[in-house]
Amino acid sequence: MTSPRSGLTLVGGPTAIIEYAGIRVLTDPTFDEPGDYPSGSVTLHKLTGPARTADEVGAIDVVLLSHDQHPDNLDAAGRAFLSRAATVLSTPAAASRIGGIHGLASWQCHTVGSVEIIAVPALHGPAGAEELSGPVTGFVLRAAGEPVVYVSGDNADSALVAEIVERVGPIDIAVLFTGAANVGRFGDSDLTLNARTAVEAARALGEAIIVPVHAEGWHHFTETIDRLEREFAYAGLADRLRVPAAGVPLPL
Repeated sequence: MTSPRSGLTLVGGPTAIIEYAGIRVLTDPTFDEPGDYPSGSVTLHKLTGPARTADEVGAIDVVLLSHDQHPDNLDAAGRAFLSRAATVLSTPAAASRIGGIHGLASWQCHTVGSVEIIAVPALHGPAGAEELSGPVTGFVLRAAGEPVVYVSGDNADSALVAEIVERVGPIDIAVLFTGAANVGRFGDSDLTLNARTAVEAARALGEAIIVPVHAEGWHHFTETIDRLEREFAYAGLADRLRVPAAGVPLPL
């Protein structure tokens, strides 16, 4: 199911503008320029800047923040942007650290306009990753007469995607954070979906259109979009993949 009012514009990394059911949504705000960004015991290296500045993004009704603890999902300029949004949704842990955030536990709902937003589970690495990676969340957006949209956040577990579909119902559009992010914290286990697990997630999602984001612009992404496209093609799923170009609106 698609809607002429639905669309996505990739700003860069995990940051995208989603036009949905009359509201403007922004995922994981990151607007800083390339550079080195310390994050706990590791340093993340940003390679490319945003396709749009914070000012160029314009008015945002709701920010969907998968987590606040890593600079590739919320950087300095992104933190400053939060106060511009009417509503910011994230984890309860993020809400305890940053004023103005509404924290949602998994399966809790929040309504913005006519849109119901459901927080859904995510796992930022292999089993037990929460102790080092911290809690993260995904989101499902739904409204009458509109496609159901899933935003995965930094989730590496395709089994959780199947659980979300079982509980929420059919998904029409899935914005998956891919790129096989890996800083060596868990050996060869990735922090986000890789090409293989993204295919597993796509199969769990039935007929959903798949929009990959958070797959470029940082050194710790270990797989390219080209690899993802080949994997989907070999799996017979190429017709379901929509790869956004940074700064170019993608109708959904």
